[in-house]
Amino acid sequence: MFSTNQSGVLLATEHLDEKERVLLCVNASLKKKAKDLVILNVKTLTSFTDYFIICSGTSDRQVQAIASSIQETLKEYGIIPLGMEGEKLGKWVLMDYDDVIIHIFYEPVREFYEIERLWSDAPRMDIGGDITELSALDKGM
Repeated sequence: MFSTNQSGVLLATEHLDEKERVLLCVNASLKKKAKDLVILNVKTLTSFTDYFIICSGTSDRQVQAIASSIQETLKEYGIIPLGMEGEKLGKWVLMDYDDVIIHIFYEPVREFYEIERLWSDAPRMDIGGDITELSALDKGM
């Protein structure tokens, strides 16, 4: 089944798998110039999700814009978050999409918590600062 988004782009409205949702989230983040973007595959380390996406913004407004971009992009596919925390303050926004959880940090807050260190055993994919769109996840992700 297909539908069109607000821009007239044809969309498949059938269920997207978690890797496709990861790519949608990453690309929505990159549109708002998210920094230090990391994808962690935590499937074998936790029972509550498959992927963490972690990124930073240089201001609370940028953090909020990244979160809004992700939410709007996924909403076009009929996907809404199970929960969201922190979007009003813009210091650490947590977006729960079941098998994909996104952490968007204001840079100093990310440095303080070092959340990636907690999941250091997870397969990791770093998205370079020169990348503007991601078309696929690395092998093993």
